[in-house]
Amino acid sequence: MLAIIFYALLAYILYRLVFHFILPVYRTYRRVKKGFREMHEQMESRQPGGPQQGPGPSNASQGSPNGQPKAGEYIDFEEIK
Repeated sequence: MLAIIFYALLAYILYRLVFHFILPVYRTYRRVKKGFREMHEQMESRQPGGPQQGPGPSNASQGSPNGQPKAGEYIDFEEIK
């Protein structure tokens, strides 16, 4: 009688493990992998000839996007008298 209860409890634990942990993790893994694959394909289709330049300054000497000069960059100034 005790063996039957033990095996029933073991079967229930395995059922819960498989259907409430392993299967959802596997489904989420496949969904995320599919999303990354689609995103990668979409990015490749946008860039047929090489890297895509976004809007904004294309020259590095124009400063950073927030308007502040980059560290170590020469800034020309006029002396005020």
